[in-house]
Amino acid sequence: MTSVMWFRRDLRLKDNIALLNAIKKGNKVFCVFHINPEQLTKPDTVNQSAFFASVKYFKDELKAQDIQLNILYGDLQESFQYLKDKVPDWQDIFFNFDEKGFGRQRDQKMVTFFENTLHIKAHPFVDYNLHGATEIKKDSGEGYKVFTPYFKKWINQVKPVPKVYDYTLLQKSKSPLFSENDFRLSKLVQNQRKFITNHLGTKNAEKALHYFITNNLAQYDQNRDIPALDKTSHLSRYLRTGEISIRTIWQAVVQAPDSNGKSSFIKELCWRDFYNMIYVMYPNQQQVSIKQEFEQVDWINDQEQFELWKSGQTGFPIVDAGMRQLNKQGWMHNRLRMIVASFLTKDLLIDWRWGEAYFHEKLLDYDAASNIGGWQWAASTGTDSVPYFRIFNPKIQSQKFDPDGLFIKQYVPELKNIDTKMIHEPNKLSVADQKKFGVTLGRMYPLPIVDHAQARKRAISFYEASKDV
Repeated sequence: MTSVMWFRRDLRLKDNIALLNAIKKGNKVFCVFHINPEQLTKPDTVNQSAFFASVKYFKDELKAQDIQLNILYGDLQESFQYLKDKVPDWQDIFFNFDEKGFGRQRDQKMVTFFENTLHIKAHPFVDYNLHGATEIKKDSGEGYKVFTPYFKKWINQVKPVPKVYDYTLLQKSKSPLFSENDFRLSKLVQNQRKFITNHLGTKNAEKALHYFITNNLAQYDQNRDIPALDKTSHLSRYLRTGEISIRTIWQAVVQAPDSNGKSSFIKELCWRDFYNMIYVMYPNQQQVSIKQEFEQVDWINDQEQFELWKSGQTGFPIVDAGMRQLNKQGWMHNRLRMIVASFLTKDLLIDWRWGEAYFHEKLLDYDAASNIGGWQWAASTGTDSVPYFRIFNPKIQSQKFDPDGLFIKQYVPELKNIDTKMIHEPNKLSVADQKKFGVTLGRMYPLPIVDHAQARKRAISFYEASKDV
């Protein structure tokens, strides 16, 4: 008999709960990955290219061991019906259940389809988080809406350890079952960027983890907010695709010597579980503000200003540097994500959903729960979010977290000759200063597209008006 292992956001052989249970079943394990055309809404985005580059890398890794990752393509139910017709002896399917969003609805429907139509036993497992969305609850049984009490309970829960098993039951085969779909997969990654190619697979994920633990964990609390230092873990891209498990990361972190940096990073892992829980509690949060009093904010939604924000041409150096890093690298430092999100939603009064959608396209580490949670936090519309009257001042943020302008100069080279004090507010340069530093404002680098002080007052009035509706 044969069991099917359906890979999705868990592109690894190590410490994969569904794969472990498929192997324990004792049957030969037939590996599949399904490409759903319904989800290919924006072809050739960094998000999509990065994910499918990881799929292809994983497929090639398995092929080197004479294991085929068979690619299904098309309507989901039709694809598995076709698989059943081609390989009639499989009676069990194993996969890691998606707790939230589109994936949750898909998985619920497919469990019914497998069992009622194909007469296949479905075996779903929770693998993506340290604690599933329903595990950490108040004593009343309700979910938490505030992070701190959630963390206090979360930190005292026993964490799962990495699973160890061998892969001898994975079905060996020299040729794929659906070779025409291999071509479709290759087409999805044919234009992948270099910054994607260099960060693929479990081995690279493990190297990134080891480097972070060895070099950056202990001082993480001090250095994580300084973008020029680049001292964050860079593990989010691998967690997004499941090329490394969260349990492997947790084990490595807790085994490291105690430090303030370690404590800070553990909280970041908790935020990941927290936002996953929030998404399950509020399944419509990608479209609807969690705080209903701010669902009626009268967003200005100036398309021209939105385009300037996207391209890093706002006239606020730290904002522009962050957006250019995103566009160039498919990634943005976490402190900068907060700064640019605050600027878009508060200074420009552009709907947070516009920003979230743009990040969805551009981020190679895009995780829906964390991204939506972060945007609703910045826009003051989400659970436990920043108060609506707390609005980041781009100049102060720049002075605090990029004091020497090193990060700005890396991504906004027009300003590279400006001295430290003046780079945070180049619009204050006199004509003589502009000549001295070799920059012409309004031509080489834009003047600010808004006045922050006035924009702050405007934002507060708009939010307060929304509360009164």
